[in-house]
Amino acid sequence: MKQLTKAEEQLMKVLWQLELCTVKEIIGQLPEPKPAYNTVSTIVRILEDKKFVAHEPFGKGYKYYPLVKKEVYSHQRLQKLTDGYFGGSFKSMVSFFVERNDISLQELETIIKEINDKKK
Repeated sequence: MKQLTKAEEQLMKVLWQLELCTVKEIIGQLPEPKPAYNTVSTIVRILEDKKFVAHEPFGKGYKYYPLVKKEVYSHQRLQKLTDGYFGGSFKSMVSFFVERNDISLQELETIIKEINDKKK
């Protein structure tokens, strides 16, 4: 799977949220200062070329929808981060974030409980 630029990821977050939308609707969800319509349209076409987005006819234009699920892309990015900085060890990555973010034992236990609950 190809990696996305920061701008492409920003648009994908909107697409994942809205699921089916026009370029104008995407722009409406972006923070100020809003990018130009042509800029967003170009990025959406790039996302189509990368097979992240597809479209369907809507009036004189199109509505766009994601082809790649957010969870799939997030997992791929997290795996790349883990491989690149922590030798592929998820344990090392979690240890790093626990130490750097001063997570208490109680917070860690809460996280573990939530993970176990999701596995059930």
